[in-house]
Amino acid sequence: MATFSGLSVSKSSSAPDAKHRYQPTGPSRKGRTSYYYDDIVSTIHYGKRHPMKPQRMALCHELVLCYGLYDRLDMYQPRMASEEELKMFHVSDYVDFLRTVTPDNVSAFKDVLSRFNVGDDCPIFNDLYKFCRVSAGGSLAAAAQINRGEADVAINWSGGLHHAKKTEASGFCYVNDIVLCIMELLRCHARVLYIDIDVHHGDGVQEAFYKTDRVMTVSFHRYGPSGDGGSDPFFPGTGAISEIGHDHGRYYSLNVPLKAGMDDTTYVSLFKSIMEQVMHTFRPGAIVLQCGADSLGCDRLGQFCLSIDGHGQCVEYMKSFQVPLVVLGGGGYTIKNVARCWANETALLVNAKLPNAIPPHPYLEYYGPDYKLHPKIHDQLRNENSTHELNNIKRVIAEHLKFLGPAPSTQMHQPPPAIDSLTEDGWAAERDRAMEMQADLEARVRLGVRPGVAGGNRYWDNEWFQDERDQEDGGGEASADTSAMDLDQSRGGSDEDEQEEEEDEDEDDEDDEGEPMDLDTPPPPRVRSGNVLVSMDQLVAKSMDEDCGDAARNK
Repeated sequence: MATFSGLSVSKSSSAPDAKHRYQPTGPSRKGRTSYYYDDIVSTIHYGKRHPMKPQRMALCHELVLCYGLYDRLDMYQPRMASEEELKMFHVSDYVDFLRTVTPDNVSAFKDVLSRFNVGDDCPIFNDLYKFCRVSAGGSLAAAAQINRGEADVAINWSGGLHHAKKTEASGFCYVNDIVLCIMELLRCHARVLYIDIDVHHGDGVQEAFYKTDRVMTVSFHRYGPSGDGGSDPFFPGTGAISEIGHDHGRYYSLNVPLKAGMDDTTYVSLFKSIMEQVMHTFRPGAIVLQCGADSLGCDRLGQFCLSIDGHGQCVEYMKSFQVPLVVLGGGGYTIKNVARCWANETALLVNAKLPNAIPPHPYLEYYGPDYKLHPKIHDQLRNENSTHELNNIKRVIAEHLKFLGPAPSTQMHQPPPAIDSLTEDGWAAERDRAMEMQADLEARVRLGVRPGVAGGNRYWDNEWFQDERDQEDGGGEASADTSAMDLDQSRGGSDEDEQEEEEDEDEDDEDDEGEPMDLDTPPPPRVRSGNVLVSMDQLVAKSMDEDCGDAARNK
């Protein structure tokens, strides 16, 4: 169990006050919604100028606590995924590389860095392998609980890393926890539906299941030129409406390519129209919903204009089908809005209504000056999607769905091997950890403490949670930038480069500590292809596991 320090943060005099911890309203769902969080994730640091900030998880988690949502959740500290579990999808030499490489020894791997796509977007940092194992472990455990019928909804905001490929890292993602989660669900469900509302195409998940009719992938994403005046595509450059799957998976990959400026009205209407048809046609036994928050307005890398309420309407709509649901995180680079978004959606998933005024808690100062859960985050972007174009997308998707045969049924003969979390000892250990974590969380709420900084990573003042390009600081114009940012080089260069980098960092620490990050100059986006698709014998076993709960069985 992670330990927490009693670091206190003074509350701004203009912040809202409250005498008692907020209690959400609405019918309780205690015992049916699982929530996975490990404070290790919030200590991960990609790099000084890297836009991916796992520290956003600490902000989100503290909102969940201060709003009292933990009273309605079964909270778990996820176990770490094993090496064998990671190799269920990823090739052995890539997993071995992630397990072995560190910032100190990265120069010894210079011959394979390009092979595994390690560099600016995907640097090597301290505790990289631990970060991958925690993210994947939470998603695997969430799927296992759904399979056993012990939860209707399972949440892992640390997951949703949808760009990682079988043989390489991509788009800030190293291990594809979503693919592992779906593979686990396929042990007990004949059909699994994957939905992606990140602003970027869910290319890694689509590629993994491109040839199977057991998994349908549906991605709503920005597509086309990046909008910076050049010809480079918006990352990752895939996700055309013509990408429909192959062999048995033909028409089981659905893509909704959109232009910049999507707002609540057009996005939610389009989402509901398409997903109603998908649910009626595919009839999944379980759903995995990736909730990337970079589709919000004022995101540093995104180019959509969704509000926190609009984003949440998509989550609430999928919950209304009452199909077992795994909810994962994803992108999101204006981190206080990411925290607002996922805390709000946690509340929606347990039928709780939250007040707009954020209650006092250790991170309250980061939500100033309004201290609201639903700030105005509308960009200064024009909605470039015409009604004609959106209607055409709906028409094409409807035509694709007409080509599907009856929903696939799977006859099972041989039970698949159980993962560690499904063993009796494993589940007993998880329950013990859950009880310990619940007691710890309640104590933290009473004391008003926040997690300490652990590990060997370095932090700079005002950089841990710095959002210099949000709605209070003219983020509308900045969020129209392209989908890749000016990132630090990984430490795989020459000794001279490493020495220069250390000298630059020393100067930053001494002279420019706390200076806002320079995120203006993007490198060209990277489009990757050619990775090996997952074969069916890797994806699913041939029979229904006897460990699956009756509620999860789907024929």
